[in-house]
Amino acid sequence: MSLQQIVFGVLSIISIISALGVILSKNPVTSVLCLIVTFFTIAGHYIMLNAQFLAVVHIIVYAGAIMVLFLFVIMLMNLNAEIEPQKRSWLKYAGAISGGALLLVLLAALREASVSSLQPGAVEIGLISNLGKTLFSTYVLPFEVSSILFLSAMVGAVVIGKKEGHES
Repeated sequence: MSLQQIVFGVLSIISIISALGVILSKNPVTSVLCLIVTFFTIAGHYIMLNAQFLAVVHIIVYAGAIMVLFLFVIMLMNLNAEIEPQKRSWLKYAGAISGGALLLVLLAALREASVSSLQPGAVEIGLISNLGKTLFSTYVLPFEVSSILFLSAMVGAVVIGKKEGHES
């Protein structure tokens, strides 16, 4: 076994265990923390696939911004077991049946899938320099149009925010 296979196995086991922790945890804060661990292990898989940019964006966006938002929402909701309504028993069975159906569909799809090996020249697919060259040569017009769209959205948000501030 090579070092890459060992690292892949360790990342996969940690990812599966922490994903199960997200599902099976009764405490919502523990569930969110397990989800953060899952996101970091997925980022590790991206790094192993030579997609460093995707790994960094994944950590910044998901483990950084969205998980902080989840933690704030959970803290503000003040979840108590006494207040929470009891779930119906048929809902658990419906969830188990639909989860089993999804598993069957995934297994059928994976059965038909084939894994193609990477060609020797395709090692630099996920590098940031190649992404930048493609973005600023082939896709420069859509990139600039989207930047103008984001700029106009920011200006609109500032204008709406200032209008709301003056009304109160």
